[in-house]
Amino acid sequence: MVTLALDTSTPVGSVAVGRDGQVLAESSLRVRATHSEAVLPEVDRLLTACGLGARDLQAVVVGSGPGSFTGVRIAASLAKGMCHARDLALFAFSSLAAVAVGARCEEPVCAMFDARRGQVYAAGYRVGEGFEELFAPRAAALEQVLEDLDEPGAWCFAGDGVGPGESAIREAGGRILDPDTWAPQARSLLWLAWTHPGRGHVPEPGSWEPGYVRLPAAQRGIGA
Repeated sequence: MVTLALDTSTPVGSVAVGRDGQVLAESSLRVRATHSEAVLPEVDRLLTACGLGARDLQAVVVGSGPGSFTGVRIAASLAKGMCHARDLALFAFSSLAAVAVGARCEEPVCAMFDARRGQVYAAGYRVGEGFEELFAPRAAALEQVLEDLDEPGAWCFAGDGVGPGESAIREAGGRILDPDTWAPQARSLLWLAWTHPGRGHVPEPGSWEPGYVRLPAAQRGIGA
């Protein structure tokens, strides 16, 4: 099965193409609200590099957020459009889960994105031969996330939400992973789709919506 993976939930977007458990090609790109048109050409470029075309795709796996509201919509809209146009299977996993998979950490991973306004998007996972969600994606103050962890010192932390809270995490005994692991990677979404398809399969792509966790600023009645 030829599968396309997309994540644009953070400023560093990721695209990958895989087939039958093997990553064929991948790339990273800067994702901006005014440059969403950059994603589709990158998809075409990777498919061409693999000797494939859109007609060869059988499935799409997308990072469903949370993250930048506009960024999450870029990948979600593209994935839904491709699945509708070509009757492809759709899989969706949290972008925070993709960070945890890419972290390659034996300890539990608390993945965090900067949610602005004094909050982070956070979720907890254990990744090994299996994959376990320890707590679901949420928006909260970093201090509250740390307080809710029974033993913060037993956790690894990754994601761009770590930076502003580095001191608090270290004081709590947490281990901060290398910044190279902080962005969600499309290859991690491929792994999730291949190893845990039932957890991410979307039965009705047309009615699916990403996991924003909270409403965008405009809908919450506050400034961006």
